[in-house]
Amino acid sequence: MRLGIDIGGTKTEAVAVANGDVVHRVTVSTGYGATAVVRSAMDAAEQVRHACGLPFHAFESIGAGIPGHVDHRTGTVSHAVNLGFETLELRAELSAHMGAEVHIDNDVNAAALGAHKWVGTMTAQTGGLMAYLNLGTGLAAGLVSNGAIWRGSNGAAGEIGHIPVRPDGLLCPCGQRGCLETLASGSAISRSWPSAEPLPALALAAAAENGDPLAIKVLNDLYDGAAAAVRILALTAGVGTVVIGGGLTALGTQLLTGVRQSLDRTAAESKFVASLELSRQVNLLPRSFPAAAVGAALIGCGGSSAPAEAAGSDLAGSDLAGSKMPLAAAGSDVPLAASP
Repeated sequence: MRLGIDIGGTKTEAVAVANGDVVHRVTVSTGYGATAVVRSAMDAAEQVRHACGLPFHAFESIGAGIPGHVDHRTGTVSHAVNLGFETLELRAELSAHMGAEVHIDNDVNAAALGAHKWVGTMTAQTGGLMAYLNLGTGLAAGLVSNGAIWRGSNGAAGEIGHIPVRPDGLLCPCGQRGCLETLASGSAISRSWPSAEPLPALALAAAAENGDPLAIKVLNDLYDGAAAAVRILALTAGVGTVVIGGGLTALGTQLLTGVRQSLDRTAAESKFVASLELSRQVNLLPRSFPAAAVGAALIGCGGSSAPAEAAGSDLAGSDLAGSKMPLAAAGSDVPLAASP
């Protein structure tokens, strides 16, 4: 039995994974400030622990994913602006409260591990290099190589949101112009298409469907920006599979289709790009699958430094509707492209 916690800006989710299934799943609101964040994580974890009937030290592994700058070796989190603190010794805090070792990583890395397990269940492929492309408030990627998080020599592998792709584009908060994040992110949509809707991307898509020229442009920028991210991942790191997740997946298969069509347009102009068959390598993670929480459960059992076979290879399912459900069924509404 493994315990994973996904600490987000508005909600915290905890799951227990056993025998190939997510057997318990709890979601609570995330508090604001260091003390409240720890309290939220403990609340969710305690509910899952109680449902399992186990003390924390009986879990095979316990992990947590959280936004911000995370030192995965020490479990220190910094610059988590949306959570209301500057620095938090999260590993020390949670370990002390639980009386058990807790492993901490960035939320995108945790989600990448979870996405990797989903892909492995859908295709039986666990080797090679896979990328999880998070299209949320910002844009970033998590890389998984043979089941382990791949951080690069400086720990910044996957931080592609601030790669400029349009030199004459919008000014990015990082100081550059035309970064990927100014095209394909929730903040990009909010900036170019202000909306009071809870899911602005859906309002944008509806307006584009009704022929609004600005909405069409912003939506196409989203598709083209995400497609550019896929090309960058494939051409710089040799990624074989890209799984798109994050808040913008609320667009559903429309997002997947738009990104694939953008990739195909570029391929039609370049025999070299066409030979890579990139549109076949892009997949959409089902919104109902708790990738970050599942990945967090794997962090403490080798998922951050060991092959998948040694890192929770028994994970094969999720209780997406309140009962055990295989991952294949969870993703059955999303076409999964086979890697070449």
